[in-house]
Amino acid sequence: YEPPGTLPHYWAAVAEFETPELLLRAVRTARAAGYQKLEAFSPFPIHGIDEALGESRSPLGRIVLCAALIGMMAAILLQWWTGAVDYKLVIAGKPLFALEPSIPIIFELSVLFGAFGAVFGMFHLNRLPTYSHPFFSYSHAEGASNNRFLLAIEAADNNFDASQAVRLLTAAGGAHVEAVER
Repeated sequence: YEPPGTLPHYWAAVAEFETPELLLRAVRTARAAGYQKLEAFSPFPIHGIDEALGESRSPLGRIVLCAALIGMMAAILLQWWTGAVDYKLVIAGKPLFALEPSIPIIFELSVLFGAFGAVFGMFHLNRLPTYSHPFFSYSHAEGASNNRFLLAIEAADNNFDASQAVRLLTAAGGAHVEAVER
């Protein structure tokens, strides 16, 4: 409940751009104006947008590597435990555990755990599933998955002022500029 006369709680100021080049230019303009919390929406990846937004490299590769290493260790431990500890069976004088015949299983479990790490890591990093997001309150949100390029200046930014952000996005060439409420 909000008492009458209070300011609405904004999520962001959002604008639509016709081309990826205009979006990139608007991102650079917003960054030059001091905004740090920006989000770009596009139907396809845009070269250079991560650098323009000030995004760091994704940690997903490290997550996948750690998961693959856990899979490798699990495979080695599983094969060692079953062959040398739990069910000792000497066949033709061979050792109870040898690394050479274990390599296919080590590879397969590394790939399996790495794939699980990629999927679940991606879900976590993208905050999925998200059933409701304030972005969908923007009147032209459907264009982000079709043929439009959108830029949001989030209200979580320390410099955020809804009217100033709307003016900046309009001056940067944005169409359908709105201050989107939560």
